[in-house]
Amino acid sequence: MPATTTAPSAGTTAGKTSRKRGRRLRLFVLVLVLALVAGVAYGAYWSVSTVRASFPQTTGTLKVPGLLGQVEVKRDDYGVPQIYADNDADLFMAQGYVQAQDRFYEMDVRRHMTSGRLSEMFGSGQVDTDAFLRTLGWRKVAQQEYDTKLSPATKKYLQSYAAGVNAYLKGKDGKDISVEYAALGFTNDYTPEAWTPVDSVAWLKAMAWDLRGNMQDEIDRSLMTSRLSPKQINDLYPAYPSATHRPIVDEGSYNKATGKFDPQRPATGSDGAPGSAQDALQGMQSQLSSLSDTLDKIPALLGPNGSGIGSNSWVVSGKYTTTGMPLLANDPHLAPMMPSLWYQMGLHCRTVSSKCTYDVAGYTFSGMPGVVIGHNQDVSWGFTNLGADVTDLYLEKINGSSYLYDNQEKPLATREEVIKVAGGSSKTITIRETNNGPLVSDRDDELEKVGQKAPVNSAAPDRGTGYAVSLKWTALEPGKSMDAVFALNRATDFKSFRAAAKDFEVPSQNLIYADTKGHIGYQAPGRIPVRADGVDGTMPAPGWDSKYTWKKYIPYDALPYEYDPKRGFIVTANQAVIDEKKYPYLITKDWGYGTRSQRINDLIESKIKGGGKISTEDMQKMQMDNSSEIAALLTPALLKINVSDPSVREAQKLLEGWDYTQENDSAAAAYFNSVWRNVLKLAFGNKLPKELRPKGECLYVTPPAGTGPVDDPNQKVQECGEREGDSTQPDGGDRWSEVVRKIFNDQNNAWWQSPATRLDKATTTRDQLLARAMKDARWELTAKLGKDTTTWSWGRLHQMILKNQTLGKEGPGFLQWVLNRGPWNLGGGEAAVNATGWNAASGDYGVTWVPSMRMVVNLKDFDKSKWINLTGASGHAYSAHYSDQTEKWAKGQLLDWSFSGKAVDGSTVDTLKLTP
Repeated sequence: MPATTTAPSAGTTAGKTSRKRGRRLRLFVLVLVLALVAGVAYGAYWSVSTVRASFPQTTGTLKVPGLLGQVEVKRDDYGVPQIYADNDADLFMAQGYVQAQDRFYEMDVRRHMTSGRLSEMFGSGQVDTDAFLRTLGWRKVAQQEYDTKLSPATKKYLQSYAAGVNAYLKGKDGKDISVEYAALGFTNDYTPEAWTPVDSVAWLKAMAWDLRGNMQDEIDRSLMTSRLSPKQINDLYPAYPSATHRPIVDEGSYNKATGKFDPQRPATGSDGAPGSAQDALQGMQSQLSSLSDTLDKIPALLGPNGSGIGSNSWVVSGKYTTTGMPLLANDPHLAPMMPSLWYQMGLHCRTVSSKCTYDVAGYTFSGMPGVVIGHNQDVSWGFTNLGADVTDLYLEKINGSSYLYDNQEKPLATREEVIKVAGGSSKTITIRETNNGPLVSDRDDELEKVGQKAPVNSAAPDRGTGYAVSLKWTALEPGKSMDAVFALNRATDFKSFRAAAKDFEVPSQNLIYADTKGHIGYQAPGRIPVRADGVDGTMPAPGWDSKYTWKKYIPYDALPYEYDPKRGFIVTANQAVIDEKKYPYLITKDWGYGTRSQRINDLIESKIKGGGKISTEDMQKMQMDNSSEIAALLTPALLKINVSDPSVREAQKLLEGWDYTQENDSAAAAYFNSVWRNVLKLAFGNKLPKELRPKGECLYVTPPAGTGPVDDPNQKVQECGEREGDSTQPDGGDRWSEVVRKIFNDQNNAWWQSPATRLDKATTTRDQLLARAMKDARWELTAKLGKDTTTWSWGRLHQMILKNQTLGKEGPGFLQWVLNRGPWNLGGGEAAVNATGWNAASGDYGVTWVPSMRMVVNLKDFDKSKWINLTGASGHAYSAHYSDQTEKWAKGQLLDWSFSGKAVDGSTVDTLKLTP
């Protein structure tokens, strides 16, 4: 046909070229498909063959040289082990063996982290982290604890545990231990080494680091001085609201005459013991007023160290329970990780005697003997972070190899350490210390800049622009916390429980208690410093002046505790331990603000006042309470705002009739949390210095004095946020809820002012800012969830992904697919009892911390207790027990927790016998 004819020569050439290109393209596609098929086939082989090679034996009999007698390991259908032995040495040797079976890779990574040796496993990308951790010296302190502080019995238990781990490792290659070693083998010839007792001790230092208290607040307050006045900074760190949020201890008081805390003494004003602190450090705010740079990264090893992170625990007396005996609940909040931080197990002497002294079950850490949280045959206990201020940053005047202290030059203590690097050259670092502690500014960008930017009244030869910065921290002094773990496991009554708690020096934890005789109690332990009068630890201090040196520690007998309080229950959820007006010692100025704790108090009291009794199921429901206190405050005001934009009005309607609960299928919760995020950003976030704002978030602002063209108040410069991760502010924790609550009824408060933009008018009142936040939230969620509000849900925004903490974060995509799990759409939220935390400043609603486990202990019948873990017993990808508890955890379900021999036998599906 004429329409299809072409010139012969041209058509022939074009056709040949086209066919050649077509053949090449088909050949390329074929090769690509074959490569993909081969890759998938290899991947399937690798993920099945290699992964299964490391699965542990859980039935039959294994010979374990070093055992004195036969040990039985009974596992239930979730793979949770219960160990039975006839002596303590065998019990802890078997614990080491079994934990290595399930979790050795996790253990190995942890010990490399705590000793600053991650580069040996993962290469040069970890050198800076290793250098920082070597500077802190966790491993060095752990060695000192083992050598000089721990009891002979504790050392024997640690040695037995290490022997069990090494018995498991003997004769195994890395690929036989865990799939991650097989992956490392592609780029690294790393071989696991033997376990040592000090490897176990060092893990407590990592726990202490992420539970260290207010160090980030101390830094943030200093950085705020470049933008905010002292009054504005005080606005953002309000006093603890003791009138509305009950402290833990509201009965008893300190007795100056005896120097002890008396739980029966009337709770009156402070007796004025030495070392009380009232006001912020005078004179330092002006000295630090031009701080403007931030810490780029301090390793957050267990999760973000934001203001909302913490834990819940509470105990109810049998007077108010359906069983007639106490019920105790606990759910510590940590980062979601794969596998979970916790490991469930039971340690049982077949007959409790002088040679075999343990019958205990609960949650422990892989790599550490004993049980950290749980119960024995007589008592149960739980932990939450006390939040004591146990760190201080000191500015130091350095001159070459010396530092100034009370007008005298003191020699810096120095040591050199070698960091070995997989696939690269080793790096030697020099660590310097003053009497206050290691010079962390030598390692860390933010802390170096804190020192550089601090205004100086005299020369600081170490840096022409400022001071060096040292860290004083209680965990850098040897202690006896490992002794305390074993003593808690053996406690039989409140007296022995308190004696055990005395040695739990670091990290400072709230300990709650219940026993089978019906008693309940609470103890605040920990090594908590006493500072000079007027020094409160909220700002970096001058290290060259002995006035600011810690004087001593709060005596243990002076620390608050309760025993069978009249109200019949005790709640700890990181709120203030005691009203500071009624207690002479400073514990911290930076408590959690008590949103979760007060909600739990209210739930318990409402049940009691209604004449009801609290059951295990009630405790479980309380753990899953999703109520939002800040939503109850803001929502009525949001509904009163006249909204003209029909799209925004459509979103506003979602809040009508909402009960302020954040269920995962709630569209109202999704919209409210976006409004809350935008309220915080407009009112506070955009006014913070760049060092606190999210990296890449840019604003046009008037530069601080001395840094730009400030003569013209209309001159603006672009300033972009610099902070990464989950310490960006305002993070939305309950501190920010309290900030907003205090100004909420003041329509014209200056914080409600926000400047005009190309699309928005300036706001000068509260309701104008709320209206703007509602509009911004509407379009934010339209972008994230779609235009149709009927499809919105909180869970679609608020997702949890469980990531392997090493190769699951930075490894190849295929390996991440093998090791990671999720996502799960979750309810709950920041400052809810069901504390699935997220950072409001980051713009990402993803879950950053979670209840890492949940338990409810029944002191009437331990076999009717309940528990759940975030993931599962196993650290082996594709094991049946890798994540088999997660789905139930996400739904708020709990598993039966067998304890007695009869109950354990009834739930056992696998039995492994370990013989000498």
